[in-house]
Amino acid sequence: MPLTRRDFARRSAATGAGVALAGSVGALATAPGALAATDDTAAAGADAESARKGGHHHGVGYGPLVPDPDGILALPEGFSYKVITYCGKTKLESGEFTPSNHDGTSTFEGPRGTTLLVNNHELAGARADWPHPVPLTEGLVYDPMAAGGCTVVEVRRGGEVAEWVGIAGTATNCAGGNTPWGTWLTCEETEDKAGKNGFTKDHGYVFEVDPYDRRANRSPKPIKALGRYAHEAVVVDPKRGHLYLTEDASGPNGLFYRWTPPHGFTHGRGKLRTLADDAGTYEAFKCFDSGGRFVDDLSRATKIGTVYGVDWVEVPDRDAKAVSVRKQFAEGEITRARKLEGMWWGDGGVYVVSSFARAESPVAHDGQVWFYDPKRRTLTLKVLFGVNPDPSVDGAFDGPDNITVSPYGGLVIAEDGEGVQHLFGATDGGRTYPIARNELNIGTAQEPEYSEFTGVTFSPDGRTLFANIQSPGIMLAITGPWKRQK
Repeated sequence: MPLTRRDFARRSAATGAGVALAGSVGALATAPGALAATDDTAAAGADAESARKGGHHHGVGYGPLVPDPDGILALPEGFSYKVITYCGKTKLESGEFTPSNHDGTSTFEGPRGTTLLVNNHELAGARADWPHPVPLTEGLVYDPMAAGGCTVVEVRRGGEVAEWVGIAGTATNCAGGNTPWGTWLTCEETEDKAGKNGFTKDHGYVFEVDPYDRRANRSPKPIKALGRYAHEAVVVDPKRGHLYLTEDASGPNGLFYRWTPPHGFTHGRGKLRTLADDAGTYEAFKCFDSGGRFVDDLSRATKIGTVYGVDWVEVPDRDAKAVSVRKQFAEGEITRARKLEGMWWGDGGVYVVSSFARAESPVAHDGQVWFYDPKRRTLTLKVLFGVNPDPSVDGAFDGPDNITVSPYGGLVIAEDGEGVQHLFGATDGGRTYPIARNELNIGTAQEPEYSEFTGVTFSPDGRTLFANIQSPGIMLAITGPWKRQK
């Protein structure tokens, strides 16, 4: 039954703050440059200043970051990293170099104590534009003119690494998401059709990659039921079977989507590729506040703990044959947001990132993290970063992108901001702390060479944090004295 504006307003009035927070992660605030969840702005300012000086908050986190003599990754004392793959240096089993532009990644428990990872390579346009595109492995190619795809990485006991192609001939493989049945859904962040960049097929789809069975990846087939647009990330509701998807686009801003499987459909390995192109119901979200007023853009929320009710509006043409999906709606029909990017399932719902908002949005910000509760049909603002006045200052976090729920509490976020790039944590109690700093592409304010962190994800046993530096394309494994963060 739809959650009406009237129902949501009545529930909000009756329960007050009880409906304001969903999931176990509390209102995450006091991030450097963030807007605080409470009125204690002096404390928030002190936290921000502490982080800018390389410190941490009252025992939260792991201490200041120690510069790396090898100039790749600064980590807290007691932590270390290993390079797993490195574009142009490490090689696939077939002999070609590891492709560039590492992006979304997930881990899977492999055989005999190994860890498997599927790694996206965000390579846009024609293959000729890139020195190290994803190799066109026979049988695994969707479009031979496209440069992107995924590789599968196996990290064996003792540190030995093997890498092979999972899918090739796709375009701009950005984020994606893992599935409860042990596969990876890779998302094309493009709307390019056949003919552009020499492409032989339309792009902008989701594909399934099986890290365990190489044969299952042969003859790649797009899951057209999940729409064609600039896909960013996807998560699966393991209880209800819905898939949630984000769109990183502007002019107009992108949308948050939900796919509902057709009646009688059962999820499982390879099942999505058997669906008809129009299978299930494909919808975009529409938000309203506690007074029942329509919300046109998520940037309108300027306070941590803001809660919106959510309706879902069916997409007219999910394959965008003539008009981009996000342009098929009139103003007032749906809610938009700039740079809807990383997502992760946890605490019974979906954590969703809006990386930043500028002139294309009603209100500017340097990042939001939302939590969608499918049971309550509510969207709650968990993290909000104010616009960072000086991105070159170390410790001033901005531009959240890829995200994961940490086994040690709270969230771990990959930064894709305008200055120094970090991996940082946000605790259940509302504190942030640095985990790593990219020193390979640190640049200067005058000559920026910043490259974002991507693919942040823990190993199945929680002992290793994997993350990528997108350019030149490096996968890193971080280990150390992890502890519960509160």
